[in-house]
Parts: sequence; structure tokens; C-alpha cells
Amino acid sequence: MGVVVPIENYSTSAIPTMQDHVQRVKQIEALGFKALWIRDIPFHVPAFGDAGQTFDPFTYLGFLAGQTTKISLGVSSIALPLHHPLNIAKSATTIDQLSNGRLVLGVASGDRYDEYPAMGIDYENRSELFQESFNYIRQLQNDFPIYETKNHGVLQGNIDMLPKSTTHKIPLLMTGSSRQTLEWNAKNADGWMNYPRDLYTQNNTIRQYRELVAETQEYDKPFMQPMYLDVLKDPNAKPQPIQLGFRLGINYLTDYLDKLRSIGVNHLALNLRFNTMNIEKTLEAISKNVLPEFHSKDQTKQDE
Repeated sequence: MGVVVPIENYSTSAIPTMQDHVQRVKQIEALGFKALWIRDIPFHVPAFGDAGQTFDPFTYLGFLAGQTTKISLGVSSIALPLHHPLNIAKSATTIDQLSNGRLVLGVASGDRYDEYPAMGIDYENRSELFQESFNYIRQLQNDFPIYETKNHGVLQGNIDMLPKSTTHKIPLLMTGSSRQTLEWNAKNADGWMNYPRDLYTQNNTIRQYRELVAETQEYDKPFMQPMYLDVLKDPNAKPQPIQLGFRLGINYLTDYLDKLRSIGVNHLALNLRFNTMNIEKTLEAISKNVLPEFHSKDQTKQDE
């Protein structure tokens, strides 16, 4: 289980305050959450309704890498068509090195139309741009790569990008469909970040994904999703649906997450934007009552 930054209630505004953000990041790491997640939002688009953490994702993660020691640093997600893949790869591997291998890079095609004309990029071409950029980043993990692209230049094997990642490659987790087929996703990405769905639909989606992974890979790949959450003071308060999540008591949260685990969800990114209870107390309650049910004791010992 991880937490989406900013870790604050900003339900009445599209723009968070970012107050106490470093303290809260340190708090979720100390409480045992496994990952923090930030988003790539180049422009504040009022119609989108959420400006995210407002900071540049890579600059911010570089800063947070120095403020933390073991929590995974996740991006959900970089809109590949809006950036040159060299810049993405260079920033990602730098943070990967500075954090001792803690970066997890979510990638997406982007869905905010207004950003594309502002950057002189064809919105209708984002499927091609996504796939080309994805493959370009992969090639940059090799020494002196050779790769020719239509939109992003030609790598001729005479120059190299440094630094390299701490392992063979930066983990690239695809978000949604990113305008690709599920078959392409299962074959090429290192995992899948999809949107919340009802349990029946999500179960069928995950099953289909894992069957496709098994056809082309010798190993499984993780599935993760976000969930908006409003934890109520009454631990037995019954669930009420909110945007992409639930308002509920802590006991029902544990029960629902157990159902998500049973259908194959490997990681859940909690978003507390609509949470009405004190944020620090909410995080402490989840850490005390929920995390022990879902985080392996062996893994916790390894982290320590």
C-alpha cells in the first residue's frame, strides 16, 4: 500500500497548499507505507479539476529521495508524448541512482487535450508518440544504443546516456490503455496501473491481463490501482461511494482491501484528497489497523 502526494485534504480547491508535505512524506515512510506516488501535470487545466502536487515530478522526487531512505518513489504517470524520452530517461535514472534503486516509473499517453496545442504536439498522434518514446527509453538502458525514430531522432551508437539505472532497466508501469492494446501492454510493460472498477469488472480485467502475460513471459507482472479514500471516525461506518473510491470506517476498509487482494491487486495507492478526518490520525489508523494485514512480515524485516 502506498499514498498519493499531496497528502492533504483539498476537496474544495483544485490546487493543494503543499503545507507540511515533507513531514507527511516522512510520516508515511515511518508508518510503513511502501510507496509514495506523484503525478506529471505540466499545466494546470481547470477543467481537469486537480493540479496534483504542483511541483515538477522529477525535481520533486530528486528532493524527496534525499528526505527518505526506503520508501519507493513512484510516478503515476509521466505523459510520454509531452516530453522528449531522453529527458525522461536521464531524470529517471538520476533519481534511481540517487535513491539507491527506489524509482518506479508509471507511463501514460496523457489525457488532457489542452496541454497538447500549448506544446505544439498533435493530440491525435499520442498513441504513436507513446510507443516510440517507450521504446526509446528502453533502448537508452543499453550501452551506446542504436535506434531510429520518426519523431524523436536517431541513436547511431556513437553516443551514450549516463547514468544507467541501478538494475538492468527502470521499471515502466503502463497506465490505463495509453492507447495501446492489452496484448502490447502485457508483452512490453513491467506492470499495469489501471483505474478503480467494481470488483467483478476488475477481477475479469486482471484475469485477462495475467493470461496474456503468461503467454509471452516467464514471470508474472504486478497490477496496481489507486483509490480515493475518506476514513470516518466510526470504525464500523458502512461504505459510501465517492469519486473513484469510498467513504467508510477502518474495519470496512480492511475487508474491502482483502477483496482487492483476492482478485489479484498487488498494490493500492491511497488518495486522501477528500479525507475529512485529520490526515495524520488517518495515516496512523491505517498503519495500525490495516497495513499489518497486507504487508508481509518477512518483507518488513528486510526493509528494516
